[in-house]
Amino acid sequence: MSLTQRMLDSAKAKADSKANARENITIAGAGPVGTLLAVILARHGHPVKLYESRPDSRIKSIYQGKSINIALSDRGWLALEAIGLDKVVKQQAIAMQKRVMHAVDGTITEQAYGTESQAIWSVSRAGINEQLLDLAEQEPLVEVKFDQRLVDVDFNNASASFMHEQNIEKVSADLLFGADGAYSKVRRLAQETPRFSYNQSYMPQSYIELHIPANEDGSFKMAKNALHIWPRKKFMLIALPNPDGSFTCTLFLDFQGEVSFASLTERADVEQFFETHFADAMPLLENPIDEFMEKTANPLFLVKVDPWAINEKVALIGDAAHAMVPFYGQGMNCGFEDCRELGQLIAEHHHDWSKIFPAYQAQRKINADAITELAKRNFVEMSELSGQASFLLQKKIEAEFHKRHPELWTPLYSMVTFSPHLPYSQALAIGDIQQEIIQQIMQIPNIESCWQDDFVYQKLLQLVHAVFNDKQKNLSINKQQQGQSHD
Repeated sequence: MSLTQRMLDSAKAKADSKANARENITIAGAGPVGTLLAVILARHGHPVKLYESRPDSRIKSIYQGKSINIALSDRGWLALEAIGLDKVVKQQAIAMQKRVMHAVDGTITEQAYGTESQAIWSVSRAGINEQLLDLAEQEPLVEVKFDQRLVDVDFNNASASFMHEQNIEKVSADLLFGADGAYSKVRRLAQETPRFSYNQSYMPQSYIELHIPANEDGSFKMAKNALHIWPRKKFMLIALPNPDGSFTCTLFLDFQGEVSFASLTERADVEQFFETHFADAMPLLENPIDEFMEKTANPLFLVKVDPWAINEKVALIGDAAHAMVPFYGQGMNCGFEDCRELGQLIAEHHHDWSKIFPAYQAQRKINADAITELAKRNFVEMSELSGQASFLLQKKIEAEFHKRHPELWTPLYSMVTFSPHLPYSQALAIGDIQQEIIQQIMQIPNIESCWQDDFVYQKLLQLVHAVFNDKQKNLSINKQQQGQSHD
């Protein structure tokens, strides 16, 4: 082989190597979303360094004071399925097919979440994080480091500085993702960059966690396959089952006001509060008065930012980009969906990040905004409406109409929870239209006694078709107007 040919072959090999080289990526935050993202990016060929400010949860517990279980639904399962972890996680998950509402007088009512085969799943936050970490560490392109506190980010070149035991290491990368949660340090630093919009708003409610232990034989004290709610209008108590027979309970209560964390400071007042509003739960709860007195209430807040990607170098994902309240159980599901859809965009745009980042923001922000709004609204549904007979009746009518005409009507909850390929934004828009329609049905005289009659569903069908025809008409008019504007 001639020297010229060898030089040409060498040049070609270098060009091929450069073409096949993938960007080095740093991820700040090794919670469930950051760790899932690391796996997805590595499987697309990107070398990933995953940094976590806390210790390794597999060695030292880091979830004290945070919910030990979360609700995982179809969007989250779809993301786990994409990396082959769904079956492993489901082995330790508990299916919740229904809500069980506990009234003040002890009366219990139930509402199915969907069909018999549909459920949301109570899973351990620590467990799913650790399973993802185990998987990430099996990826040759992923390096995981703990006890690494983020100090600074350069938004021009994606380098970042992390502190470990008083030593600061500057880490170079081609790209950086902030997956460091609702209190994201990457996001706080991004607020110092030009034209970065940031909005944080607090809900009136805060929360503390309580506990219902298992029976002595390890069995559950209440129905296992359900999310339990004690709806009390401005406040509520909920309980999710754990594999060990216990329930993790969360009390949502106004931070300030007549009945609030701020007003309930004396033990006698706390005792009266529980005995008045949660008498049936008192025999089940473990030391609720002591727990209430000892714990500091955690705030509930919502975060919106724009842009999600800065300089095509640094991007936010999960709660760092869209912290929401937990009332739809979609926080982590939405974060997992961020990761899955980002993976799809990487393949679709052939690793061209100048196209991936704008597409990621356009595709995800509108949907994150939609589920954030739905989650905020759902507090009223859970704390107040779920205890009303008229609301439960409305849900029965919707379920029956869906059974008769599944192509025309899917209840909003099912669109959000059990329709993982339907964007949140579309679910919100359709749900608002459905609410206008169903309110007309609820005005039918004596609807509570005639709701099963065929004429109710004939009228509902007419209203749905009328709305559909109006939308088609408006669409045609818009197309005509667009055509005239082009003439």
